[in-house]
Amino acid sequence: GGVLASLAQIMSLLPHLHRLPSRVILASASPRRRELLSSLLSPLPALVKGINLEIIPSTFAENLSKDGKTAAAYARLTASAKGKEVFDRCCGEKDKAVLVISADTVVESPAGDVLEKPSNKQHATSMMQQLSGEWHAVHTGVCLMLQSSSGNMIETTFSTTTKVRFAQLSPEVIDAYTDTVEPYDKAGGYGIQTAGLGGSLVEEIEGCYFNVVGFPIRSFVQALIELLDKVKDK
Repeated sequence: GGVLASLAQIMSLLPHLHRLPSRVILASASPRRRELLSSLLSPLPALVKGINLEIIPSTFAENLSKDGKTAAAYARLTASAKGKEVFDRCCGEKDKAVLVISADTVVESPAGDVLEKPSNKQHATSMMQQLSGEWHAVHTGVCLMLQSSSGNMIETTFSTTTKVRFAQLSPEVIDAYTDTVEPYDKAGGYGIQTAGLGGSLVEEIEGCYFNVVGFPIRSFVQALIELLDKVKDK
């Protein structure tokens, strides 16, 4: 099964939908973020109005320095840079209302290091060894850039953290797992939503499940409503 937003999250957004611009851009190539955001927005057009979700992946290099930054701050800054790149490239017209949504998920190892996507088997093996049997943190930074039809542009950036504990992984399990394609397109080398593979490595979580998938829906809905209120007040 896929990853879908819950009915409660969809309903909490409903009263505010008429204030959303018809053009909504997801600045991410992540199929998991697209699926989550689509499931949040897709039931709604029939109820309110057409919302056109465009997928425009950011070309930002994701090469910010990690020095002196917490893992959560690094995720927020990267999310903001991704959103700004897409906004500047695709939203030049000042009289067009648009919402750009960008996100970045990082895994913080038990030792406090930022783990992004592993580059090869050796790298993925090292990550699995660090996470095996331990608690770690998953941080997703989200940036929302909202331009009203009057040309006002405001943005908000936040991050959500979930704690995750891995099962104890044997060297044989790590070797077999890192031989699959599973680790290589995901921060920290695993996806919690993948039944039988990444999901089977996880023993327990504390906090938002969707945040580990890559998009904290409840925090997103709250931040979006606050942002829409700010635009109304300007």
